[in-house]
Amino acid sequence: MIDAPIARVWEVLRDFNSHGAWHPAVGESQIEAGEAADRVGCVRSFFLKDGNHIREQLLALSDRDYSFTYCILEATLPMRRYVATVQLKRVTDGERTFWHWESTFEVPRDREREFADLVGRGVYEAGFEGLRAYLRRGPTGVRAAPALPPGEPLAGQAVVATAFGGPEVLEVRPVQAPAPGPGQVRIRQTAVGVNFIDVYIRRGEYRMIEPPAAIGMEAAGVVLDVGPGVAHLLPGDRVAYACPPPGAYATVRTLAADPVVVLPEDVAEETAAALMLKGLTAEYLLHRTHRVRAGDWVLVHAAAGGVGLLLCQWARALGARVIGTVSSEEKARVARAHGCEFPIVARGYRFAEEVRRVTDGQGVEVIYDGLGREAAAENLESLAIGGHWVAFGQASGAHERFPDLAAKSATLSRPVLFHFTAGRARLKEMAERMFGALRSGTIRVEIRHRYALVAAAEAHRDLEARRTIGPIVLLA
Repeated sequence: MIDAPIARVWEVLRDFNSHGAWHPAVGESQIEAGEAADRVGCVRSFFLKDGNHIREQLLALSDRDYSFTYCILEATLPMRRYVATVQLKRVTDGERTFWHWESTFEVPRDREREFADLVGRGVYEAGFEGLRAYLRRGPTGVRAAPALPPGEPLAGQAVVATAFGGPEVLEVRPVQAPAPGPGQVRIRQTAVGVNFIDVYIRRGEYRMIEPPAAIGMEAAGVVLDVGPGVAHLLPGDRVAYACPPPGAYATVRTLAADPVVVLPEDVAEETAAALMLKGLTAEYLLHRTHRVRAGDWVLVHAAAGGVGLLLCQWARALGARVIGTVSSEEKARVARAHGCEFPIVARGYRFAEEVRRVTDGQGVEVIYDGLGREAAAENLESLAIGGHWVAFGQASGAHERFPDLAAKSATLSRPVLFHFTAGRARLKEMAERMFGALRSGTIRVEIRHRYALVAAAEAHRDLEARRTIGPIVLLA
């Protein structure tokens, strides 16, 4: 067992050349021919600290299954037909990982016990202990800013959209985070939030980048250094942000300091990465765009999503009666447990009839709509007279035109979070209300889906296929 989330352990192990950093028996190691260390077929050539030399080849790697297989091509040790598999599994009772490592091989007769002990103790058990120690002291455990040469860029990795398109356009590339200039901060990022706006940007529906460019709007981590004129942040501060421009899918990043907030001591970085964009969205939707009052009927679309679960909890705490649409019975159970009094499993974007039945024909005072085009007609049918339709997202596509609102004397809003958080004073006020709601238990954040940063494409596939419930976090 490794006392770390599976995505964090996998982030290390999927790098086929990482063993030189954490295994106590491994000395100098390199990937031959300059190939990527996660490319199937790559060969690592390394020396053990006892002087033996080994060449191993990566045969298979699966980010979905958290597993890889490799073999020995040649070695100064008398081992033949060596094939090994590493498999990680999530432990359900806490943030721990089960690491299964096994191999088969042939050795000279009468030396079986010797080599079983060598591999079992010298390779596996030593490796387990080495990785435990590495994760305790490694970059993801840093809580104090290291001293950096002034003005020097810092190397890292980022997930880049190489073109507009599907998840397959996402690629991990090396990046350089420059030293912060006036009004800027440089952050070593530990957790990154995944949101549907990232999908819109990747597809090219929101033209906020020109490929190749990093994506992502939300992350948390530790301040490394700040530029001139930055007074509210210090090196070593734990911080988070949710703001343009895109570029949050990265291990290290330099950006404007104004949108970055210091985390309260009781808020973990992973929680902040899951909360910032979605929590601030819930805050402005419920308290600024439409001020929900006790007794209001509220319809929340995608009620089991990251924003949806926060809206359901917070609206219920304000005294509203919450109806939510979801895509499965499992998501209905989760939404109900988070304050959605009447979850509707809506197939084919059909929900208005059930909404009107639940409200005795009245309809709802407000709809929080992240679905977009396909839900438009049903939304109008679900509104009460004088109701408010808040269209803050477009998961099913952008609206080409809205139905005739005069049929319900309805009000339409098309708000954007970043207009509300553009000023530091208002951002601070919104963040304090959000963290206060978290502290009081008004809202809670349950992270069911964690991926290594390098598996961002897999996270996008699962998000678009509606295989996720609640927030998604990439561990950097």
